[in-house]
Amino acid sequence: MDASFDAVVIGRNEGARLLRALAAAQAVARQVVYVDSGSTDGSAQAARGMGVTVIELDPARPFTAARGRNAGLAALPEAEFVQFIDGDCLLEPGWPARALAHLHANPRAGLVFGRQYEAAPDASIYNWMTDWEWNKPLGPATFCAGCLMVRAGALRAIGGYNESLIAGEDDDMCHRMQAAGWQTWCIDAPMTEHDARLFALAPWWRRSLRAGHSYAELGVLHGAAADQRRRAVLWGGVLPSVAALGLLFWWPATLAVAVVYAVSGIRQWRRFCTQGLGARRAAQASGLLMLSKFAELTGMASYWRARAVGRRRKLIEYK
Repeated sequence: MDASFDAVVIGRNEGARLLRALAAAQAVARQVVYVDSGSTDGSAQAARGMGVTVIELDPARPFTAARGRNAGLAALPEAEFVQFIDGDCLLEPGWPARALAHLHANPRAGLVFGRQYEAAPDASIYNWMTDWEWNKPLGPATFCAGCLMVRAGALRAIGGYNESLIAGEDDDMCHRMQAAGWQTWCIDAPMTEHDARLFALAPWWRRSLRAGHSYAELGVLHGAAADQRRRAVLWGGVLPSVAALGLLFWWPATLAVAVVYAVSGIRQWRRFCTQGLGARRAAQASGLLMLSKFAELTGMASYWRARAVGRRRKLIEYK
């Protein structure tokens, strides 16, 4: 079995994290390409100093992760397999062999990804929630998130990533790859260590805003993320509206909504407790999960508002 592959790392102002990401990729990949999206911290120069091929995107066009990945893929025209890595992630040394073995054993597998995990999940509740979100279901029709090993020919055949998307570009790509007859596999193997460094509510809120934006756009493009949209509308919009109207016209409605939120919160608290969290941290996690519905609805609304007036939102950055 041919165990060779190339790597594309994308980043913007990742600092020391980028250097670690590049070094980890260089240790196992045949060639590493770094695509920089307007960094001002010397990332491009530092990457060149490591002997990495560097592409600096023209700032005249909007930066997106999709654009960066496409540029990296274009720089590797002979590549058969490409590992995409975000600049705040470290590739596990044993992952490429597992990924390539899976792709060779499954000819209809267009891509494969494994478990991404947080470097410091216990450093904050926001880091823990991010780590929890990385735990994707296993199988041949799962949706990846940034880092993955792809069959380069399959990605080229569907036109690469959609560069107009500011969020949800991975889900969009997986939908199009599945529609073309390819499988998008998640397997049970550690893949990358992610360094979120989320220590405050504000960046976590922006991250949830971006998720909501992607749910709305994926719905327009593919009719996807319907469950996520329904939950955001219900918990972040409908029930608060009923509670507010109840205060004005019929207070039992407000009380009923409060009971519904309380029951849901207790159910989620118990769920997180079964996953090994202490009572206090489980309460924080259940509260953030509910709060995320308000942020997601806000992100969805921003997408629909921008779409209605014919403009696109700028990149939503949370770091």
